[in-house]
Amino acid sequence: MTIDLPQIHSGKVRELYDAGDNRLLMVASDRVSAFDVIMAEPIRHKGRVLSAMTVFWCNEMSDVVPGTLLAVDPGEIEARLPGISLPPEWAGRAMLVQRAEMLQMECIVRGYLAGQAHEEYVKSGTVHGAPMPAGLKLADRLAEPIFTPSTKATEGHDVNIDFSQAVNLVGGAAAEAARDICLELYRRAAARAADVGFILADTKFELGYVDGVLCLCDEVCTPDSSRLWPADQVVPGRTPPSFDKQPLRDWLAAQPWDRTPPPPRLPASVTTALSERYVAAYERVTGLALDDWYGATA
Repeated sequence: MTIDLPQIHSGKVRELYDAGDNRLLMVASDRVSAFDVIMAEPIRHKGRVLSAMTVFWCNEMSDVVPGTLLAVDPGEIEARLPGISLPPEWAGRAMLVQRAEMLQMECIVRGYLAGQAHEEYVKSGTVHGAPMPAGLKLADRLAEPIFTPSTKATEGHDVNIDFSQAVNLVGGAAAEAARDICLELYRRAAARAADVGFILADTKFELGYVDGVLCLCDEVCTPDSSRLWPADQVVPGRTPPSFDKQPLRDWLAAQPWDRTPPPPRLPASVTTALSERYVAAYERVTGLALDDWYGATA
């Protein structure tokens, strides 16, 4: 996949291109990562699901926080970028967005005890350094959703931090604004998920400044950035089945692997199951068919 624009970043999942006039072209691939390591095998439809779900949530959340999305329709993108033709396989994966000055922390909201938060709680009774009630189990609902930021590592692993460390990292006003925005976004998304029988256990948001205004950036409430559980199958104390990439994490955790590159080869059973879960998550949460999204025949 090539295009006549300067490529400025290649991430775990996305490619970023400089589209001029303070804009970026962001293209979601079918790559999948776990434990901050990119797997060798692609997950079919994944990039389209991430883009489609992000657009859906940006529209749903626009009254809470402005987004940076300018265009996702391939024809509209090309109209905004004269002389540029998108590769056909980018349909439904490419988004033209405003460039933002990114807030240098990951904004995670947790409504349930899972993942690294559960691991920390088992060891110390805390989550991101904050004391938690005794007796909590894996997949227990927390009394209230909590804002649990982390550093944004350019290499290696992000580091979980408490709110006071977030204040030191980005400043008090920015940390408080990010917390308040993300808690409201989580409540909105969790309520929508609950309406269709899902639990949004946790999710990660990314925020950045455009002309001094804090905006919602990157992916929003996707299976890559969230834990999404079927509500009728959650049993506290057990790992719930997930419509996200937790099954990949669980499969990898059972392998003799130290979580450094290269990762184990993924069997077809894992990649197929992930693809089906990503598509099902999008269609169930949004009520829309992925076949109606751009690039359906790609």
